[in-house]
Amino acid sequence: MKTSLLTAVTFLVGSVTAKAQVVDFDRVFADSTLRIDYIFSGTNRTQHIALDQLSKTAGWFGRRHHLNRLPLEGNGQLTLTDAATGDTLYRHSFSTLFQEWQTTEEASRLEKAFENTFVVPLPRNAVDIHVQLTDNHRRVRSALTHRVDPRDILIRDRSHESTTPWRYVHQGGDSRRCIDVAFIAEGYTAEQMPEFLAMCDSSVAALSAHEPFSSMMDRFNFIAVMPPSRHEGVSIPHRGLWADTPLSSSFDTFYSNRYLTTLHIKRLYDLVTNIPFEHFIILANTREYGGGGIYNSYNMASAKGPYNLEVIVHEFGHSFGGLGDEYDYGTDPEPMYPADTEPWEPNLTTLVDFGSKWQDMLPATMAVPTQPDGQGLTTKVGVYEGGGYQAKGVYRPTQLCRMKVNDVKEFCPVCQRAIRRLVEFYTF
Repeated sequence: MKTSLLTAVTFLVGSVTAKAQVVDFDRVFADSTLRIDYIFSGTNRTQHIALDQLSKTAGWFGRRHHLNRLPLEGNGQLTLTDAATGDTLYRHSFSTLFQEWQTTEEASRLEKAFENTFVVPLPRNAVDIHVQLTDNHRRVRSALTHRVDPRDILIRDRSHESTTPWRYVHQGGDSRRCIDVAFIAEGYTAEQMPEFLAMCDSSVAALSAHEPFSSMMDRFNFIAVMPPSRHEGVSIPHRGLWADTPLSSSFDTFYSNRYLTTLHIKRLYDLVTNIPFEHFIILANTREYGGGGIYNSYNMASAKGPYNLEVIVHEFGHSFGGLGDEYDYGTDPEPMYPADTEPWEPNLTTLVDFGSKWQDMLPATMAVPTQPDGQGLTTKVGVYEGGGYQAKGVYRPTQLCRMKVNDVKEFCPVCQRAIRRLVEFYTF
């Protein structure tokens, strides 16, 4: 007889009574982490997903509630189901640099492969893991299902491997109830680690100066992970500079001068083996302006460049908050946000399903779309055209916001609410 590992509970959504299935973490999962490495590859027309390797470490530092729910859709999803009953046990959403690359000109003439790594709580019994990637119409483009038995002898046990030097820079509480964010030193030599630690402190102060982080810092832990670099700085191809660093980070991603990323995701996860983490902020030891943030992947920013703290906060809005960029580049012949599809990002809309966004925050007399009034207020919520890199067809909540302009000192009310909801989801 198959026994469900889920418990039905009743809760209220507005005035509607609904039933949800709650996963008992301790019954279903061990206090350990399963790391899953994949290779995503393809062109602008094709996608392939391949399993690379599996490993496990001691301790699980992610959420222990809302396990089979998603706070945001992302551009991809990973789902664990019980192999015996089919019950959904755990879900995770994400975006990838691979999917962003698929929108580039290079992807029209070349096939490339990208590393992607995810961590989930280690199941006590066999599970089926389903991975799917979607396109900008939110349609599934590729999928893979594979079975994982925790007793498999080929799952490498890394529980006793030595860890990279690390320390807390802000501790809001126990990892079991807080969100663990790891600062990673990139391009800092051993002698420069005091500079890195000072930058971690400055970054925490910058985040805590913005609501809703200001009032929710007791729900966050920030740690500094200190891998020494052979070379100082990071690679800047357009200047002919190449550096040997722990993550081989580089500017000129997709031939964009200021786009700073790493393609070495497995190395990133190697650095935090047996360290509490859920999210990454990679601080690059460079004065060159730039950075990048990918939802539930990582945030990378220049530690010394212009607007360095502003960029760190903005990119954390992407990597943690799942927020979209609210600026535009003009008219794009191949828009990232098609007119017939509502974006999953909470601060952008094409008006296809505006009711699922911030419609409830608008004054009753507010026109949709909303005409700018020239005041540039960050608090006046409306529906302003221009966002998601497009001048037409995509709308943002306010005239100015941290997700639009570096000089703006705060997130708009819609972005604040979106971040607050995420924090509450993870730290319930």
